Amino acid sequence: MQPAFEPPPNRPGLLIEDPIESVRFALYTPDQSTLRPADPKTFHFPVDAAVEFETKTVEIPKLTGVYVRTRDGDLAASYNVTDDETTVSAGAYTLELNTAPMKLYLTVESGVHIEKRNQSVILDFDEKIPVRVGARSFHEQPAGTVTVTDDIEDSMRAISLFGSALKTTSPERSFPTLRGHPPLIERGDDFSVPDGLERPETGVELVVPRQRAAVYTATPLAYYLGAKVVPGRYPRLAASGFEHPLTGSGGFENAVANTLQQVFFFDCLTRTEGYYQVDLYERQQIVPLVELDFAALYDASLAERLAAYLSVPFETLEPHLPDWHLTTDVVPAANNVESLPFVANDLSLVRCPPKPTTRTVRSQPKPLTEFYRADFVRSTGSSTSVNDIVQPDPSNSVEHVWIGDGYPLGSNKTTVESCRRRIEGTAPDGSSIEIHVVCNDERMEEEGVVNEFYGSRDLIEFDVGISYDLTTDELAELFAKPLDFVHYIGHVDDQGMQCSDGYLDVRTLDVVRTKAFLLNACRSYEQGMALVENGSRGGVVTLSEIANVSATKVGRALARLLNIGFSLRTGLEIAKSEILTGYRYITVGDGGLGLVQCESGCPLHLRVRNEKEDSFEVDIMVYPSQIRGIGTLFRPHLNDDDTQYLNSGVLDSWIVSEAELDEYLNCGVLPVTFENDLYWSDEITAADLR
Repeated sequence: MQPAFEPPPNRPGLLIEDPIESVRFALYTPDQSTLRPADPKTFHFPVDAAVEFETKTVEIPKLTGVYVRTRDGDLAASYNVTDDETTVSAGAYTLELNTAPMKLYLTVESGVHIEKRNQSVILDFDEKIPVRVGARSFHEQPAGTVTVTDDIEDSMRAISLFGSALKTTSPERSFPTLRGHPPLIERGDDFSVPDGLERPETGVELVVPRQRAAVYTATPLAYYLGAKVVPGRYPRLAASGFEHPLTGSGGFENAVANTLQQVFFFDCLTRTEGYYQVDLYERQQIVPLVELDFAALYDASLAERLAAYLSVPFETLEPHLPDWHLTTDVVPAANNVESLPFVANDLSLVRCPPKPTTRTVRSQPKPLTEFYRADFVRSTGSSTSVNDIVQPDPSNSVEHVWIGDGYPLGSNKTTVESCRRRIEGTAPDGSSIEIHVVCNDERMEEEGVVNEFYGSRDLIEFDVGISYDLTTDELAELFAKPLDFVHYIGHVDDQGMQCSDGYLDVRTLDVVRTKAFLLNACRSYEQGMALVENGSRGGVVTLSEIANVSATKVGRALARLLNIGFSLRTGLEIAKSEILTGYRYITVGDGGLGLVQCESGCPLHLRVRNEKEDSFEVDIMVYPSQIRGIGTLFRPHLNDDDTQYLNSGVLDSWIVSEAELDEYLNCGVLPVTFENDLYWSDEITAADLR
């Protein structure tokens, strides 16, 4: 399935849709021109599909930078939204748009004038000319499947092939679009590799102990470096006479994590000498601290770059590294080897915990005036099973995933099956995002208004329904439909999900086609996990009893966050900050799943503090997504600075005036945290925060 092109529904121009990722983007023109198919091979950069039309002007309906390149890909000029205008004389150009939910290129033969008008960027040509638009989906398919036995050296051989997915071994591999999806792994009786699957000739070896935990931990580093994984007593990274030990006071796991972060970070800095010569904030911070020639490193061999990068003490870089986006705990069991391609594709740090610590999740005290989402007459106890709940060690990353038995407190329990559904995406049955809200208890109708929070987005069609007091058959029929999201409000106990005529135990369902869900009910984790095992990609559940007031706050906040492009996992992190017992909510399945694309490219979260009487201090926190992974460039647009940032964690702090903060709040719907309370940018002004 390739990107599709058609006229927009309300204005002349071009609507581009990626059916697999369910994302859309529009370009507007003064008049509606005939759309004609174009040859994707005529573009210098790879595209999946292309179209041609005639126009003198193209309006990009959002603030975005534009790279103007020659047909050979060399940078001729660039436009930043802080510029008044940029003009290039007549020539043959490829225009690359920075912010879109798919990769977009326009090819023209003309002079080009670029300027900002309100919240749009305008491309104006010398006259009415043919314009070709090429689109490439961010969706990635693995090139094949490697079969391994339970011999640990088979796992080493398979992981050594992960680098075959890299589209380059230059520093540009730090861009997520140039890191393809590693081949899949399945277990079998013999080791086998599909024809044509070969590791790149990097000359890099990763020597690790012949232990499953060590091999799993090294996987993302091996993938990113295109390294061959070999057994050895002393763990180290080796390339053309250069060696870097993977030992130290923090142990092997810590050494691998630091090495991956350090190499990736320096690649991001070095790539600014290549196709994307931007003013990168992180490079500004590091240049005074190190004696590295980044221009020379850009053209150096991989071994030379590694030697230079790793000559810098990690302690020098650590204060300036972006917050790493994800840590995954993988229990080192043989069956979990099949999860490694997905962990590597996410470029997650990996830890391999020993037998996990179990914990009882206690119920809250039950004051007589409080209403809970559980039937206490039927309740079998005041806590979930000790054997079910695990407590992972804290991580320093923005998000955390658990792969193994048990349900992790405050984390995302994922499975190989739910990850596989990520790459097995198919076009939706309809053109709209289908969401259904189910309220099966009239006392919880206050949360039922979440149906109003879904669907308020330009270019995205929503079909939002709401039902009350469904029967068991009706709820089963609902889960059998190919809905994008089901938001369930009601009760869950050991028998299942409460309906008007009894309980539906989803473990008995043969078919589940609902893509994602929220089961906003007490102790809903087993029912949620059953939905994932039977066909869903992911969802949000609870580990214990939840007070109705708390559940309503989380449900309403999560609905808003999903509607503006947050994933299940990142949305829940912010939503559960509304209540003291937020750790009792977790994601199951593919927590990186989002319902829609984020208008700013990456989801944003503002943290605001009063600085002085006439100013505020603002932190901007950015979350990588499955469409725009770690390594993407991000420009905050908070002031007139052209500086760009790497897109993970807290970017920086800014001191802004009341007028500047109001202008930023008016740019779109964002979650805003002020004095530990959650607000929404479309409902407040700077004056409200005084």
